[in-house]
Amino acid sequence: MKSIYVGNIPFSASEDDLRNLFSEYGAVQSLKFVNDRETGRFRGFAFVEMEDADALAAIEALDGSPLAGRTLKVNEAKPRAPRPRY
Repeated sequence: MKSIYVGNIPFSASEDDLRNLFSEYGAVQSLKFVNDRETGRFRGFAFVEMEDADALAAIEALDGSPLAGRTLKVNEAKPRAPRPRY
C-alpha cells in the first residue's frame, strides 16, 4: 500500500472528483482532503492510498496533468517529519 501526495488541487474540486480521477488506475483504498485546523477550509492538497502497482501508475500518469485549470503535483508521500514539542 502506497500513500500518494496530491497537491495544487483546485478549491472547486470534490473528494469524488479526485476519487474518480485516481480510480482509473486502480482501487482507491482511502482519500483524505486536508483542511486547515483553525478555519476548516480545504488547503489544496490531499492524500490517496492505493496498492503499490496502481499507485505508481497513477503517479506517472497524473503528475503534471490538468484538473479544472490547475496543474496537479502528484508523488509518493514522504513520512511526516517529527515536530518539536514545546
